Amino acid sequence: MNPAPAHGPVAPPAPAVRTVLGDIAPADLGVCDAHDHLFLRSPQLPGQELADAGAAAAELAAFRAAGGAAVIQWTPYGMGRGAAELPRLARESGVRIVAATGLHQAVHYAPEVLERIGADPAGLFVAELTEGIGGSGPRAGMIKVAGGFHGLDRHARYTMAAAAEAQRATGAAIGVHLELGTGALDVLDLLCGELAVPPDRVILGHLNRSPDLAVHQAAAGAGAYLAFDGPSRAHHATDWRLPDALAALADAGYGDRILLGGDTTTAGARSVNGGPGMPYLLRRQRARLELALGEELVTQCLTANPARAFAADWAGTASGHRVTG
Repeated sequence: MNPAPAHGPVAPPAPAVRTVLGDIAPADLGVCDAHDHLFLRSPQLPGQELADAGAAAAELAAFRAAGGAAVIQWTPYGMGRGAAELPRLARESGVRIVAATGLHQAVHYAPEVLERIGADPAGLFVAELTEGIGGSGPRAGMIKVAGGFHGLDRHARYTMAAAAEAQRATGAAIGVHLELGTGALDVLDLLCGELAVPPDRVILGHLNRSPDLAVHQAAAGAGAYLAFDGPSRAHHATDWRLPDALAALADAGYGDRILLGGDTTTAGARSVNGGPGMPYLLRRQRARLELALGEELVTQCLTANPARAFAADWAGTASGHRVTG
């Protein structure tokens, strides 16, 4: 008879949220803005770059004062993520920050930026998730990609295929920019159908901009997370439609699929510049949603849901970076 091993089987790693200061237990994430930007630049937004570290620090302080504890920055590769600044901002503000890898729509890049990536975007994504942004910076904690208006062009399909490969290698969640909130089911057909990404690793963004309740419930029923992110803009569905959309999801049993965020994309939209900014989610939207949905569900959407959505087992990730608390 063979002797019993001295030690039992090695337990799989516990799920963790990968922040710019290290991995944390999901329960430690706290009240979370599940989709926002501290730094961002795009040729589509000339003169409105989020590039001022001082303004980012002030925005985080305002968010913290409103009761916020964590921000997921969806700014991907090549769009001025401010990766070198993020750890310092997290330490000084006390707000946990998750950075992103991935790629946005091609229109947001100069051609030479995309050329730098070469033929292996998945390799770039995996390296930024496991080794660090730029090789020595903080590690990304999610993958960001983007669809188009009611469809998926060649660039979207190419980047989503790379995201799926990186997801399989690391376990990271994939956040998807839906153009004006459209194309959610096309994205799920590609990512979860053709590319076999687990639906609970997909976060569909901007669904507040297209209040199609049937699509919302179909996406939630498939197992994806649904992000409702940002106050109303002139060409979007207005805030007063949001409570009904979320109530319909909750009534259908999908309250655990809802995420809430701010999506600050221009300098003028920052609260420190007179806009709604990051605090708006907690200062205005939270109270409005609690009137319609109840405090318990809204708290779940701001805490337990993002903690689950952004946590991963981080397969293939080198050890030695984990922190707790």
